[in-house]
Amino acid sequence: MKQAIVIGVAGGSASGKTTVATRLKEEFINEVELLSHDSYYLAHDDMPFEERAKINYDHPNAFDTERFIEDLKKLKAGIPVDSPVYSYSLHNRTSETVHVNATKVIIVEGFLIFENKELRDLMDIKIFVDADADERLVRRILRDVKERGRTLESVITQYIETVKPMHEQFVEPSKKYADIIIPRGGENDVALTMVMNRIKAIVAEEEKEMD
Repeated sequence: MKQAIVIGVAGGSASGKTTVATRLKEEFINEVELLSHDSYYLAHDDMPFEERAKINYDHPNAFDTERFIEDLKKLKAGIPVDSPVYSYSLHNRTSETVHVNATKVIIVEGFLIFENKELRDLMDIKIFVDADADERLVRRILRDVKERGRTLESVITQYIETVKPMHEQFVEPSKKYADIIIPRGGENDVALTMVMNRIKAIVAEEEKEMD
């Protein structure tokens, strides 16, 4: 069996990268699986909630990237995995897992996935979703208050103390590794159509080789 094609989708917080990754997955259904780096935040069962809330979740050390890499290697080799589940409201990993099937195309998504060379080298196509910093902040406020139960003050404080400086230190420099840069995220239908057509060509080529 030929190894799966891995497509990395990176970008700043609230840039629209999850929308891009999800739209790609929905387009191909059974032929594509999605693996999110955010699911691999380290577990902190030994910490009370107040301490977990103070962790810098925008630094590479906040992630169990080693396990993420191992799971991606398995998927690429055709072996299914059980991905962890992370709760943003609890600031901790849950006891649940999600079964991820090995498919022809694997999409990996996360704001720091281009920062790690070993992880980056597993990707066949690297996409960076670009968006204006002010627009990303507004999206993040709306998302975190509405969907993750955060207060406006906590979202802004986190953005100033960790999100913005970590973006400048790790995320923005990783853009140079991208093969494709998509401005305006999930709203950029032209760029998304181009990427979808590329995936279709990959899937069609693999099906032809297997016949």
